[in-house]
Amino acid sequence: MSLELSVLILARNEQNNIGDCIASVQKYLDAGEIVVIDDGSTDDTVAIAERMGARVLEHAMNGDWGQQQTFAIGEAKFRWVYFIDADERMTDSLGKEVTTAVEKNEPFAYWNARLNHFCGVEIRHGGWFPDYGLHLFPKEGSYVTGFVHPQIHTPYPERKLSKRAYLYHHTYISWEQYLRKLNFYTTLGARKKFEAGGRTNFFSIFAHVFWGVFKFYIIERGFLDGREGVLLAMSHGVSVFMKYSKLYYLGKGVGEK
Repeated sequence: MSLELSVLILARNEQNNIGDCIASVQKYLDAGEIVVIDDGSTDDTVAIAERMGARVLEHAMNGDWGQQQTFAIGEAKFRWVYFIDADERMTDSLGKEVTTAVEKNEPFAYWNARLNHFCGVEIRHGGWFPDYGLHLFPKEGSYVTGFVHPQIHTPYPERKLSKRAYLYHHTYISWEQYLRKLNFYTTLGARKKFEAGGRTNFFSIFAHVFWGVFKFYIIERGFLDGREGVLLAMSHGVSVFMKYSKLYYLGKGVGEK
């Protein structure tokens, strides 16, 4: 079934992902388009995307996800747009619900779930699922703000698609990748809290760590994910410790503000 929809993918050096990502949405886009906004890839990302029929536009992100996504929305040819990351895959159940929503052509913005993977294992607890995000909405009047964790703004009422209709998200493929992102995101989180007036003290750091692990593992039932649940609960504690430790030292005037 054809669908007049612009699928938007932001990419940089995603040669290992871009082909599978595009293939997962192509069956729904006989009358639509796939637009890849490339941030200066030095690998085969562009060649693979073009070979698979995507329209590739070169545009520097400069660390600003919001402006990059807003640029992508502006380049879309069709009324409806759908954002998908290169490390995400559209499932058949999600494709069917997206198709139905676009064909109805009602003025709504739609959230859909993501099933996150860690080192090849599905993680369904600890707050990792359903992990709803705003992905599908009409182009007109929509834009995005925010550098790393962008926020999509639309003038349309929002609805959620079924939890069974989700994206596969290959969130972290290795511990090395996870730890690299951990340092980056905890620094960002600490700065954001500091700029909002947040402060912490030595003992509060450990209270936050305890609560973070307890919430992940017990309240959000991370224990149901077996060994990965244990490891992720511990790593979540490390993440909380790093963020609040960085905030503590920002409050003492140590580190970049």
